[in-house]
Amino acid sequence: MNATAFHLLRTSRISSNFRASILSRSKGIASTAAESTISEFDVVVVGGGIVGCATARQLKIKNPELKVALLEKEDQLGYHQSGHNSGVLHAGIYYAPGSLKAKLCVRGIDLAYEYCDEYKVPYKRIGKLIVAVEPTEVQHLENLFERAQRNGCKSIKMIDGVEIKNYAPFCKEFIIFFNFIGLKALWSPYTGIIDWGLVTKSYGQDFEKRGGIIYTKYPLKKLLRVGESGKENVANDYPVIIESEPSLLKIRCKYVITCCGLQSDRVAKLSGGSSDPKIVPFRGEYLLLTSEEKKKAVTTNVYPVPDPRLPFLGVHFTPRMNGDVWLGPNAVLAYKREGYKYSQISLPDLYDSLTYRGMRKLMSKFFGYGMKELFRGLWIRAQVKQLQRFMPDLRISDVTRGPAGVRAQAVDSSGNLVDDFVFDCGQGELSQCVLHVRNAPSPGATSSLAIAEMIYEKASIEFGLKH
Repeated sequence: MNATAFHLLRTSRISSNFRASILSRSKGIASTAAESTISEFDVVVVGGGIVGCATARQLKIKNPELKVALLEKEDQLGYHQSGHNSGVLHAGIYYAPGSLKAKLCVRGIDLAYEYCDEYKVPYKRIGKLIVAVEPTEVQHLENLFERAQRNGCKSIKMIDGVEIKNYAPFCKEFIIFFNFIGLKALWSPYTGIIDWGLVTKSYGQDFEKRGGIIYTKYPLKKLLRVGESGKENVANDYPVIIESEPSLLKIRCKYVITCCGLQSDRVAKLSGGSSDPKIVPFRGEYLLLTSEEKKKAVTTNVYPVPDPRLPFLGVHFTPRMNGDVWLGPNAVLAYKREGYKYSQISLPDLYDSLTYRGMRKLMSKFFGYGMKELFRGLWIRAQVKQLQRFMPDLRISDVTRGPAGVRAQAVDSSGNLVDDFVFDCGQGELSQCVLHVRNAPSPGATSSLAIAEMIYEKASIEFGLKH
């Protein structure tokens, strides 16, 4: 067994042991509201995904004396987007220089690695190769390289076509016949892989160790503001009431921060938030590489050069912490906000998406692209054909249908994909007490700790919290 294979095997064993430990401990970390007698808090964070957990933790780090609760509607943390993604630590290559996304991603990956080292969360820094397989892609790749340098991405370099096999042995020879000029690739050694669902649970555990309280199975139904207390002319210290199911207790607090991902626009409406932008769910469907021989050959992330006219990154090869290799994804409209299969359909959710003016405009812009994505989702052969651009000897017999994730894509009324952070306080009296995180765009997991810093700073200003 060579050194690289031994390292990957050892890391996989460490990862398995850590995962078992986290999952075992996480079974007891969350309370249900029916069991709790504590119902008054300084700040309540709604949404137990990775951004919500990171934000709740940041509140306790900066203000240890604050009474903070975290609410999650499912029976565990990180159930949706945080637990259904490709598991990549992104270096910040794709984003416009100077943009908030670029800054948060570059800082976020540093914070993520530091957190994982401190809290012994397993990861693998296996790098990422963005490969140009067509002559027309070379200029786009060079633009990405310049962008990555301006963003401060670590150790980024361009490599010639003849070097590609040194990083991804399964890739075909990239030679332009007649000229014998190799096509290029961008190499990012700082990119890694990780289990973000596990990281989310780790954030939750650390939040609880710092004195925070987690309520699972607590879907938010109503946000209300009450006036003075029962005593005449005495201010109400906890003016916000959070209501869930009738069988669950009401929670009172001073301030609320919502980080609700796929439900963020609907939750914002509870305090009079704008209906724009709307969350449109896009499902990404992966294939699993089943050939053991080919799985061993995929030792790094391999991505295509993204088409700048299109909103998604294209199909790629992604090794996983458990030894699997994911291939894909495509991007199709999900028929349910949290629908991971074609058979999972919510007529109200589907009607909500299709009748939105912004969605209709988006469909008209990308109709041809959308139909191709749907075709690739239904027919594996079409997906494999795309992947053969990088692994020519890939066969349909080498793959099987794999998992899927649903991305909360914010779309505005003009049909544009919202690519920046959106905050909303709603209207009326509640607007003084509520901060909605309406959009935390990809790569939200990589940037989660940096996003939490930003949310805390904004909440400190809005609510007057101590710095």
